[in-house]
Amino acid sequence: MPYEPPTHTVERSLRATTGAKVIAGVDEVGRGAWAGPVTVCAAITGLRRPPEGLTDSKLLTLRRRTELAEILRSWVTAYALGHASPEEIDDLGMTAALRLAAVRALDALPVRPDAVILDGKHDYLGAPWKVRTVIKGDRSCVAVAAASVIAKVQRDKMMAELGVDHADFGFADNAGYPSPVHKAALAERGPTPHHRLSWAYLDALPQWRHLKKVRSWADGSVPEIEGQLGFDF
Repeated sequence: MPYEPPTHTVERSLRATTGAKVIAGVDEVGRGAWAGPVTVCAAITGLRRPPEGLTDSKLLTLRRRTELAEILRSWVTAYALGHASPEEIDDLGMTAALRLAAVRALDALPVRPDAVILDGKHDYLGAPWKVRTVIKGDRSCVAVAAASVIAKVQRDKMMAELGVDHADFGFADNAGYPSPVHKAALAERGPTPHHRLSWAYLDALPQWRHLKKVRSWADGSVPEIEGQLGFDF
């Protein structure tokens, strides 16, 4: 299916309206997974022409995504990755965990960005960062698309490595998302040390439900459920 290549339009707008010179594109992967970390990549690309075929990582085949990530690592001006562990996701909630991972990525860059282009409509980063949110930014913005591809390939690799000791869960193929193989292994064996134990899937597993972590919502807010898919076969 044909698609429009990403551009530097948003970056040029930020430069013109805010005076920002160093702009990072930020994207995450792993938000809806049941196991593994949530991973954020921050990428700085400047205004150079991007590699051929760059787009949202989800639109690329595994082979092309892997090839493109290798090209991007040397093509971008700079990039860095940040992760929030399953334990941090359970303790903090997804929004705070995303912010933690994003700040870790941004802080690891060799230069502090003047502004950030964040994929999606929700600014989970906040002050003191100057943020421009862009819906489907991983398709329309060069820096965000680059971050999308690098983050996806890196997290998939991490999940494959974690899956070596948990072969029945198929982490190398599903990256911790709820595939049939993953669901079947959970029902039989219960969660691994890499699973998010505050997620709703445990509600449908009576023999493992006692492992579920419940956070205390002292501020009276409603628990976050974004990405917490049920155990519906």
